[in-house]
Order: sequence, then structure tokens, then C-alpha cells
Amino acid sequence: MNRLHATKDFWLAALRADGPALWDAVAETGPDVAIAACPGWTAADLADHLTGLLRWVRAMVARGVTDRPDPLDETTDRPEWSEALDQLRRELTGTIETLEALDPDFPAWNWAPQPKRASFWDRRIAHEISVHRWDAETAAGRATPIETKLAADGVSEVLDTWLPAGRRQGPDDLHGVVHLVATDAAHEWFVRLRGPGIALLDTSTILDTDDHHPRAKATGTASDLQLALMGRKRTDQLALAGDPRLVQALRTG
Repeated sequence: MNRLHATKDFWLAALRADGPALWDAVAETGPDVAIAACPGWTAADLADHLTGLLRWVRAMVARGVTDRPDPLDETTDRPEWSEALDQLRRELTGTIETLEALDPDFPAWNWAPQPKRASFWDRRIAHEISVHRWDAETAAGRATPIETKLAADGVSEVLDTWLPAGRRQGPDDLHGVVHLVATDAAHEWFVRLRGPGIALLDTSTILDTDDHHPRAKATGTASDLQLALMGRKRTDQLALAGDPRLVQALRTG
């Protein structure tokens, strides 16, 4: 695996760009337009979800402890649309301010098998907003790809965070190696599947004598790869070789 070495500044810069773009798309569609990438959701549902999630993250990450917080409560009454948009705007701005004020090593709980630090949420919220920005823009009929370097890091997040945390939606009874190639990012990943187990392989240590040859290969832009892994695009929209079920086994949505 090539490593991106993304930083807090990188993720917050992405959040500053994608947050306003997401808000614009949600406001443009109106509350009742369906969000096709999130079955059963309207733009109002998306705005409500993000407002609640961001408010919860802001409160949780600032505690300075790593114990599990109370779960997100999504049962509150929904405000009028104009107020919902105002709340979403405030939470997008407030989340940037909260994360910017915290050292990346500040203790903070997360749901993954990773160090419990604020940097987890710098990354997670950047990708949460970028993917939902694409969702909202798709509903508005004008989707633009996720920025290349951010999307490449988003692919890595699926492989090093979502899948090891057990958040896999694809089949978990397959064995083999998947080779993912981002054509616009000069980036590639090798993933070994052993039934429910998964291992991300370092490309610098793979030798021709090793049994690491891919049994499936998916090639596309970094944005298309991330969106396919996150369940936004079909895997057959990528250039596939080998057993396509192995690629489907990496989906988290």
C-alpha cells in the first residue's frame, strides 16, 4: 500500500471546501427531494442526520477522554426547513472550529481499532462531508467528483478503518487478493481476504515469489473507487478483471 501521510490541515481544508458545497446542494434541492444514494432519505433527512452527527461529534471529541460516549440521539423534533438549513450551516462551521482547536493527539473516543485521538475525527468528518456532498449534488443533478487526494485517502480509510472495524457490507466468505488502482492518483492497494478476515498489504514488501498475485483488480479514478466502496456506485462501473465478487466484498455501503 502506498501511504498518503494526510494531516489535520489536509482534512480540515477539505472540510472547508466540501462543507459549503454540501450546504448549497441541500438548499438547492429543497427538503423533499430524494437522496438516491441513501435509500429512503430526503434532503431534509440528510440535513437532519448531519446536523445531529456534527453536534454529537463536537461534544464528544472535546471531552478529553476515551471512554465510549452516549450514542447519537436522532429522535429530536425536526425544525422548519429554513431553521434546519441554519442549524446545518452552524454545525458545519462549528465543527471546523472545534476540530481546529484540538491537537491531533488529544484523547478522543472512536469506534475503530485505532488510537483514540482527535485526528480520527479530523479524517472521518472530512470524508463524511465529502461523500454526502456528492450525494446532495447528485440529487441536485450536478455531482462533481471527490477531490483526487482526498478520495485516495477515503479508499484507504475504508480499508484501514471501516473494514477492520467490522463495518463490511459485502460477502464475508471469500478468499483472495484484490488489487485496487487509482488511475489519477498514482496510488494502488492490495487487500487480502480470508473469509471475514482482511489484511491490507504493503506494496513495497510484495515480491514476485510471494503468493500475493491479485485474483481481482478494480481500476478507476480515486473518486470512483471510493464511491464504489462506499456503496454510491456499482462496482461494475469500474474496470474489473478477475472475480468481481472479491471487489464487492470490500463494500461498506
